[in-house]
Amino acid sequence: MKKMDVFNLPQDDPWRVFRIMSEFVDGFEVMKDVEKAISIFGSARTRRGTKYYNLAERTARIFSENGYAVITGAGGGIMEAANKGAKKGGSDSIGLNIMIPMEQKPNKFISIPLEFRYFFVRKLLFAKYSKAFLVFPGGYGTLDELFEALALIQTGRIDPFPVILVGKDYWKGLLDWLKRKCLAGKTIGRPDMEIFKVIDDPEKIVSHVRDFYDKNGSVKHAS
Repeated sequence: MKKMDVFNLPQDDPWRVFRIMSEFVDGFEVMKDVEKAISIFGSARTRRGTKYYNLAERTARIFSENGYAVITGAGGGIMEAANKGAKKGGSDSIGLNIMIPMEQKPNKFISIPLEFRYFFVRKLLFAKYSKAFLVFPGGYGTLDELFEALALIQTGRIDPFPVILVGKDYWKGLLDWLKRKCLAGKTIGRPDMEIFKVIDDPEKIVSHVRDFYDKNGSVKHAS
């Protein structure tokens, strides 16, 4: 299969601007009625029936039963589990698919699909329409979403909102490194370690999100 180069489609930069604009317009139009949603991130390689797959499905279902739509990156693994849980819970199950060379196929549990060529457009929609980010074990893509959210909150480019790491055993090494290297080396401050929480229990995750908004009221994420 021929590789897709997103930076060379189309060849003329001004026309590329119109394509980017169209993705924003389509995304805003489809998502305009989403008032309360959470985004769940995690590896597409997580197998069905495994610990974190089941945990993602259960967490999404509980959020869904509490009136939240669930947004994922539309792929398999953790994303599939979350969309499955949302569908079982009866809420909107949203998948923001990305066009990449390995052709990620949207999972069958999505009720509202969107497709993107540009990662940055997709990222903005995650941030704009999510009340919280739930970050399950994953790889580079998951880490990218996590650290972009943390950086935006840290720098004040986005209003604070709940960012929750799910899977304390998986994230322990990263958290130890942040404390040992970044915090100790003063490349981050102690308040930066408070931007996120580590919670494994689905009911406690829901309670944390609810308590955050009871305390802080409604916030607008992306400015």
